[in-house]
Amino acid sequence: MPAYHSAFNEVADLRSVGGMALLPIKTRARGPAPIADPNEEDIIDEALNLFRANVLFRNFEIKGDADRVLIYLILYITECLGKLTKYPSQREAEKILGTLAVSNFSIPGDVGFPLNALYPAPANKMESDLLRQYLTQVRQEMAARLPNRIYENDKPGKWWMCFHKRKFMNKSL
Repeated sequence: MPAYHSAFNEVADLRSVGGMALLPIKTRARGPAPIADPNEEDIIDEALNLFRANVLFRNFEIKGDADRVLIYLILYITECLGKLTKYPSQREAEKILGTLAVSNFSIPGDVGFPLNALYPAPANKMESDLLRQYLTQVRQEMAARLPNRIYENDKPGKWWMCFHKRKFMNKSL
């Protein structure tokens, strides 16, 4: 059974930086991402919907730049679930994930980035800064939406937390 790929691979004329498409998202966080239609699914919704199915795969064929964003988000969700293993309340989880979203992280081309073999490095400093801003914005939006998705009665759902040790593609951020 093949892994699920991003539906945004078919979208034409998207800007790409560092092998990652700058996809529109529904967000209130500031950043370079285009604003998505509030009635349509964006890449954050897609990553949350496909996470539990895709995290089980060790191999993932990249079919477009949107798949690279999806891979990054799946790895980021795994990292977020790892931070929530002590089962904090939903309010505490929002604070933890908000801090994680803006913390220092590696981007393609940096020495510590785990997927440098799959992602081309940004061409120059301006593209590198744009990619870092986009990923920060995506991480902030994921930090805002993830607790609402996984928490039930102020406790994280077991059907989400059981995946915190899984390593998608045997990688972690």
